[in-house]
Amino acid sequence: MTAPQPPATRGRPRTITRERIVEAGIKIGLPSITFVGVAAALGVSHMALYKHVANLEALKSMVAEEIFTRWQIPKADAAPRSELKDYMVVFAASVQVFVKAHPGLTPYVIRRLAATQPMLAKIDEHQSHIAEVYGLSKDHVRWLLATVAFHGIAVADTVYSVTGREPVLDADSAAEEAEMEAELAHGMHALIVGALVLLKEWVSDAAQDPVKDFQ
Repeated sequence: MTAPQPPATRGRPRTITRERIVEAGIKIGLPSITFVGVAAALGVSHMALYKHVANLEALKSMVAEEIFTRWQIPKADAAPRSELKDYMVVFAASVQVFVKAHPGLTPYVIRRLAATQPMLAKIDEHQSHIAEVYGLSKDHVRWLLATVAFHGIAVADTVYSVTGREPVLDADSAAEEAEMEAELAHGMHALIVGALVLLKEWVSDAAQDPVKDFQ
């Protein structure tokens, strides 16, 4: 008769993982993230969290990276291909929605030195996609997308960080926000039109003088 075998023991599941850390951070929101808050959300001590993340800035950077990599940047429709201006309007609107949904993210996406390698890789992939669809050089597309993204992020961050605040304490914040969003949309449309005019000139110059550097 075979002796009964003891039940298999299960190892204690890891409480602290990168996935759980970023999920807790996203739920709390970048402006409100603290080590104590994330640790409490994970059910561990903040000292235990320090074993996985070096400091608060590293924690915020990790969360910002995850938010950015989850962003579904709109793709250009290659068949049939939409006009580049139409695509850029859609892209600018996506930037605005992205900034509104994630307060506190702007410093991590508007400053190139703050961007992590996965974030830069996502940006490069998007630039390559647009360059291929519209038959443009990577340098031209990089400039165009960066120009629209930079100004779109900066202005949208301003809009959503000031509406309903001083000095207009009795303002209807929803109406004020809608008005500022309309101004933002008009401004971004003007920026896109002007940027495409410059781009057309640069592409024409490059065709006439292939050696000329892109400025």
